[in-house]
Amino acid sequence: MTDSTTQSKTGLIDQLGLRWFFRLLSSSIGQKFVMGVTGLLLCGFLVAHLAGNLLLFAGAKAFNEYAHALHQQWELLAIAELGLLLLFLAHVYLAITTAIGNTNARSAQYVMKQTKIPGRVIGANSWMFASGAVVLGFVILHLIDLRFALRFDLKYVLETDPEAPYLNTITVLRNPISRLIYFVGVIILGIHLSHGFASAFQSIGLNHPKYMPMIKLLGKIFAIAIAIGFASIVVIVPGLRR
Repeated sequence: MTDSTTQSKTGLIDQLGLRWFFRLLSSSIGQKFVMGVTGLLLCGFLVAHLAGNLLLFAGAKAFNEYAHALHQQWELLAIAELGLLLLFLAHVYLAITTAIGNTNARSAQYVMKQTKIPGRVIGANSWMFASGAVVLGFVILHLIDLRFALRFDLKYVLETDPEAPYLNTITVLRNPISRLIYFVGVIILGIHLSHGFASAFQSIGLNHPKYMPMIKLLGKIFAIAIAIGFASIVVIVPGLRR
């Protein structure tokens, strides 16, 4: 990289006022802080997404009206989706870098002091990374199925069929394999949230001993509510009559 290119990028960062952000990401503490913030914002999205999807219980008319109301605000929807994508990518990237850092740290500690069970490095962070990887795959599948409607068995196009949102969702959930995958996916999501919610508060520095027990309890309640909410859609909605 030439000096002029480096100076150009530095100048752009200064113009956008983002130098503080890059300084924040240059430390492990800063990375964990940003990952915690993005995680909590994604939790907020899950609440809104679940609230909208619960309209499936109200039938085709209510859900289709909700879906079309969103798409009529296409400019705001595009901005929201872009922001959500950036949040998700930042969260995934920081999760990977944090996991690599934790693995390297554990490896160094293991060399200094071996445990009674050689090679044992499984902990909460390991489970978080594993469940997060499953959730990432589940999200990609969900986007392929229902955001971009790339499945071969989806016959309804949003632009031409006003009932497409409901019919496409029902088509996906009535497929036995998809139904099982979605059920397992939301359960793994709940497992990820059960630790991730409280971990996010710790990452942003809100880890006072007085409040953490309550935050951990709220995290478990939140995780169970999200998992049960989405699982109920997967289990019950395909059997409902339109």
